[in-house]
Amino acid sequence: MKVSVAIALRERQEVVEVDLPEGSTARDAVDASGIRARFTGIDVDALGWGIWSRRCKPDARLRDGDRVEIYRPLAMDAKAMRRARIKPSSPRSRSGR
Repeated sequence: MKVSVAIALRERQEVVEVDLPEGSTARDAVDASGIRARFTGIDVDALGWGIWSRRCKPDARLRDGDRVEIYRPLAMDAKAMRRARIKPSSPRSRSGR
């Protein structure tokens, strides 16, 4: 079966296609892709993994055409960013009374 493995860091992104036997796992795909050798300064096992944008564990079984994704840590949580942009509200009600 054909599977792709994707990793996206700020300075570099890569997608690698691999052929695996049926019953392979996400870890098998990452191992076959050579991502660890290409990104030597990164502990791939410590990062989040997913299949088509859904979080998964390394032992998740794959199907033909799946895309295994390795997620970098977020600089800031999206909810925290939205909260930081909101202006403090006025103590007055919206009607002005």
